[in-house]
Amino acid sequence: MQADVDGADRLDLLRRSIANCRLCRDVPVRGPDDRLPHEPRPVAVLSSSARILIAGQAPGLRVHDSGLPFNDASGDRLREWMAVSREEFYDPARFAIVPMGFCFPGYDVNGSDLPPRRECAPLWRRSVIDAMPQIELILAIGQYAQAWHLGTNRAATMTATVQQWRASYFVNDGPRILPLPHPSWRNSGWLKRNPWFSTDVLPTLRQDVERLSR
Repeated sequence: MQADVDGADRLDLLRRSIANCRLCRDVPVRGPDDRLPHEPRPVAVLSSSARILIAGQAPGLRVHDSGLPFNDASGDRLREWMAVSREEFYDPARFAIVPMGFCFPGYDVNGSDLPPRRECAPLWRRSVIDAMPQIELILAIGQYAQAWHLGTNRAATMTATVQQWRASYFVNDGPRILPLPHPSWRNSGWLKRNPWFSTDVLPTLRQDVERLSR
């Protein structure tokens, strides 16, 4: 029982510390010219009981405004892939949701979301992962999550990494890792060009979600 209490206290401390983090605004790793251009709003869902970790990229503007992860069209597509309802998706007893960057990074000159902030993962990610030892499956969504969670075991491209998903899913010593493309509408063309994703990867994803989140 004491271990459970200590674990809950550890998660609560992490939640509060993440919510109060302003490193990307106050001490950006690339110097003052790379400050986050708006007030940080870290978004993450830590859990002491969820067995599935959704490791995304970084919040978009709608998520920044609402404080609710994947509260956008990307989230709708991800929930469709997983075959879960919104209610199930946002139940922290079922899913932990921890992106590589906790805050909306802003837009580039072309109007696309910038990459996750460089400050987040080195400061927080190892502590967050270690605080949730019950995780059995990590959904590594997009190249940034795959780079951190797979390291040298990922392929040269995101497409190849997802296509070779069995290499990480069946071989990993810790939680199983299932690499996924980002569910953004910008990847609709990728999904059409790679029909194997729907026929090969999604059945395993849905089977595992059913098994681990019910």
